[in-house]
Amino acid sequence: MFFSISTVVKVLFIRGPIDFANWRLIYNEMNMNRRLLSTFCALVLLQLLRASEAFIVTVDAHNEECFFEKVEGGTKFGITFEVIEGGFLDIDIKITGPDNNVIHESEKESSGKFTFAAVSTGIYRVCFNNERSSMTPKLVMFSIEVSDAPHRPAGAPSEEEVGHTKLEDMIQQLSGTLTGVKHEQEYMHVRDKIHRSINESTNSRVVLWSTFEALVLVLMTIGQVYYLKRFFEVKRVV
Repeated sequence: MFFSISTVVKVLFIRGPIDFANWRLIYNEMNMNRRLLSTFCALVLLQLLRASEAFIVTVDAHNEECFFEKVEGGTKFGITFEVIEGGFLDIDIKITGPDNNVIHESEKESSGKFTFAAVSTGIYRVCFNNERSSMTPKLVMFSIEVSDAPHRPAGAPSEEEVGHTKLEDMIQQLSGTLTGVKHEQEYMHVRDKIHRSINESTNSRVVLWSTFEALVLVLMTIGQVYYLKRFFEVKRVV
């Protein structure tokens, strides 16, 4: 059962002797703390469910794939991406705002994480460009993260509103931290997959080259034996 020790001490030593009313007060405050904890856990789960999910898209050669997200002004807008397969594992990325103003643009990026503050409300666009590739499609994993818009009541907030505001801020911070951990785990998983694929490709090439060298050595040995045998043969003239 979750309750604060300071509450019990305050009731026992400040509010008077231990009687039924005091124990009832303790029980009510314990229930309130337990409800706050349940509400806190539920809100954290909701924030995690609302957190960004990773998507995987194939960008063909000489093609561009764009994705749109509506963002309110004053919120944070972030994009995380990683090229999983294709060519040299690089791609061009371009992020534009509602007024077609370029927020970020870079070329030949293998991975990246960008976070911006949305100045105005509107549709933001993220484009992956593979026009530099001649024939190789690129497989890109990405996630778009948008924080909640700040909502503050007008006027001077009451003590209860201040408590709820602090709780919401704590939930948002915890949600952002957990989302960052999730992205790092996805990034490590993708990097592990890429390195494993490189190791398997290198191993297969080494095996093929070793097999080719063994065949060449066998053929050279057979050829030398045959040549030396012909060289030492004695030809009889009848």
